[in-house]
Amino acid sequence: MHTQSAPFDLAIVGGGLVGSSLACALEPFGLRIALIEAAESAQAASGFDQRKLALSKLSLDALGAFGVLGRLRQPPTAIRRIHVSRTGDFGRVLLKADEFGHTAFGGVVLAQDLGHALSAQVASLKNTQRFCPARVAACNLAGPIAELHLQTPEGAQLLQARWVAAADGTHSFIRDELGIGTLEHDYRQSVFVCSLQAEKASDGTAYERFSEQGPVALLPMADGQYGSICGVAEENVQLVADLSDAGYADYLQQRFGWRVGKIQRVGARSHYPLKRVLAERIAGKHCVLLGNAAQTIHPIGAQGFNLGLRDALGFATLVKQHGLDDGLAERYAQSRTEDRDRTLAFSDGLARLTSNSSLPMHALRSMALSGLGLMPQWAAPMVSAAMGMRQNDLLDVI
Repeated sequence: MHTQSAPFDLAIVGGGLVGSSLACALEPFGLRIALIEAAESAQAASGFDQRKLALSKLSLDALGAFGVLGRLRQPPTAIRRIHVSRTGDFGRVLLKADEFGHTAFGGVVLAQDLGHALSAQVASLKNTQRFCPARVAACNLAGPIAELHLQTPEGAQLLQARWVAAADGTHSFIRDELGIGTLEHDYRQSVFVCSLQAEKASDGTAYERFSEQGPVALLPMADGQYGSICGVAEENVQLVADLSDAGYADYLQQRFGWRVGKIQRVGARSHYPLKRVLAERIAGKHCVLLGNAAQTIHPIGAQGFNLGLRDALGFATLVKQHGLDDGLAERYAQSRTEDRDRTLAFSDGLARLTSNSSLPMHALRSMALSGLGLMPQWAAPMVSAAMGMRQNDLLDVI
């Protein structure tokens, strides 16, 4: 078994979007970092897929500062307006970025494109050594130096590190090894994602259409296309999965309506079940959880990666202020509590509220949509949070 000559300062387990972002955020501090990814190539890491990601302004600013946005094959498509409605409810909300003093609420990128850009940026980092493919088969996290037993194509390898950052996804191995339990909720839905072409080309408007079956969202993409996200009740998932492309276009038309005219064609689609998985703790001895290892949330409101990136920025901010001292784990857990709790309450609450078909909730939603439609400035706190403006201090790290 091969063992490196000296312990790393930090081992990041998981080289997906959040883990790679953390390596970029920590680069200026001169720490010796190991980035461990189990996939055959960095581009195949978790999250490097065909999903469309709506990035907040804070996320765009951070990724720009890391040098990642300049590596994208297609620049982010600006979200200048957000249109919100619900099937069967009166009223709708149209939020315009310029009315809130911004040119855009955020931007949309292809997850795969962002993954490639992050991978290229990580490869240029002087202080990060990437182990890929390498799987953590066993670990000892109890001592002053963490020991990670890696399985690699070259054989077994022992990697030692003073600290471990677990960004290894919803089914986190490190979280399990720390004995951290999870709180889980099955939404009994799956979400289908694909690109589509519609009669009306995208113009910077993001649409969110709610129903008791699940949400439907259209995100503006380059070349006038849209990225679509469609929630489907679990009893209908196989029926929808078996539809032809033309059949799925008709289904999506029925679910979304005609705000963009006729849906002319859809691209390759994939789907995955919707479950909320929350770690009961996000820190242990010399170890922290980030991204989906800390929380996997409903995609409604597009806060998943944005929250994970704020985890990375928050950890890097504390490292900048205090270094890798013994109080880091506790400070990280405390510093992430408010943002994490608020975002979880927003995404989970919105998912449950918009799917409730009772008459009182129908009336309440209609009043809320009508009120916000007449007075969109009432939505300012929600807009500020979604853009990440409440966490602007996190940009101090870059």
